[in-house]
Amino acid sequence: MPDMDTIVSLCKRRGFVFQGSEIYGGIGGFWDYGPLGVELKNNIKRAWWKAMVQDRGDIVGVDAAIIMNPNVWRASGHVETFSDPLVECKSCHHRFRADQLKSDACPNCGNKGTMTEPRQFNLLFKTHVGPVEDDAAVAYLRPETAQGIFVNFLNVQQSMRRKVPFGIAQVGRSFRNEIITGNFIFRDREFEQMEMEFFVKPGTEDGWHDHWRDERLAWWRKTMNITDDHIRVKVIRREGTTIIGPDPHDVETEKPPHYSKGNYDIEYKFPMGWSEIEGIASRTDYDLTAHQKLSGKSLEYFDDETKEKYIPYVVEPAMGVDRAVLVALFESYQEEKVRDEKRVVLRLPKPLAPIKVAVLPLARNRPEIVAKAEELTVALRPHMMTVYDDSAAIGRLYRRQDEIGTLYCVTVDHQSVLADDAKYDGKVTIRERDSMEQIRVPIAEVKNVLLEKLSA
Repeated sequence: MPDMDTIVSLCKRRGFVFQGSEIYGGIGGFWDYGPLGVELKNNIKRAWWKAMVQDRGDIVGVDAAIIMNPNVWRASGHVETFSDPLVECKSCHHRFRADQLKSDACPNCGNKGTMTEPRQFNLLFKTHVGPVEDDAAVAYLRPETAQGIFVNFLNVQQSMRRKVPFGIAQVGRSFRNEIITGNFIFRDREFEQMEMEFFVKPGTEDGWHDHWRDERLAWWRKTMNITDDHIRVKVIRREGTTIIGPDPHDVETEKPPHYSKGNYDIEYKFPMGWSEIEGIASRTDYDLTAHQKLSGKSLEYFDDETKEKYIPYVVEPAMGVDRAVLVALFESYQEEKVRDEKRVVLRLPKPLAPIKVAVLPLARNRPEIVAKAEELTVALRPHMMTVYDDSAAIGRLYRRQDEIGTLYCVTVDHQSVLADDAKYDGKVTIRERDSMEQIRVPIAEVKNVLLEKLSA
């Protein structure tokens, strides 16, 4: 597995991720996705949405507002309890989370015994709605997408005529004013989440909790091609913390959040150690009950079959898109020797690869070859993400496409278009990324051949 510096360098060099506001020195915890990063991110979101919504009949989607009535965050407990313990070094004045310090020495300057007493620091980003900045106009950027689902529970259930059990999914940006950010895009202040709230009858939540643990673990393995020794499940209960999977003794004891009776955390083995990439929480009826109490509006569900009224329990699989991008890059990055030269290849699974096909003219100084390559690029674009590149020699172009994970390179050469060439065959070369195997295909058949390969 590569180290973090290697992935950061790749992302900057090849247009996956840039430091936010870089020309002004950047700003901590905010990142901009470049052309390839956008494609990778969108492909991950599509894969999640397909698995969670499109392929199922019991989950629908919403897209709630980022800024909500501040009472939403009072009911959820974020205004009062969404905080981390903050300490400051009296010598260098750097600030840290007290619960992440390993000793009494400052991680920045090394001085011991210089930390202030911990104080709770609220992570909500505060703003104002309207022209007057007074207490009545205070609002917050949402710290999670889940509450937009809870406050729309009855709207969705009634308008879509859904029966429990059913789920509501959402993809969207969230904001947390983290004390410390770090490890590239792993911990940000602005990030994108994919969350689903699955509403179940009280008493059935434990079975559904296990169900979604298995479903989500299988999704990560399949979607990212993660090897067994790089992924595991942390079981978090009031009575203790255990591991299902590798390194069972490498675990820190945790307690479930206040709203949860228990969590399954799916963890990935990053260079910095095992870290959470998705949490599956058994949230009970905490959120719906809290919103019902503060709003005064009933959020009870009426079961037509049993004639019961109850507030559903909730099982929540929730993950961050940015961390998924990081997992995809780490798990796919490989270096190998080819003819005594280093070859870097990003072996992204087919659905995730930002670019499916690159069309490359062998000789950019031959108008006939360039024209045919451009024509082929235009023909392929409606069917798959396709780029045209003539900015270097063919060997260098292959290496560049390997490094960004492009699945297939289509090379147009003299034999493809020059009828007076002794070897003219009207075919192009299709090169596969992982094996580097090449085949000659008639130009008229290129689209169908590629579509068949992409769907295999």
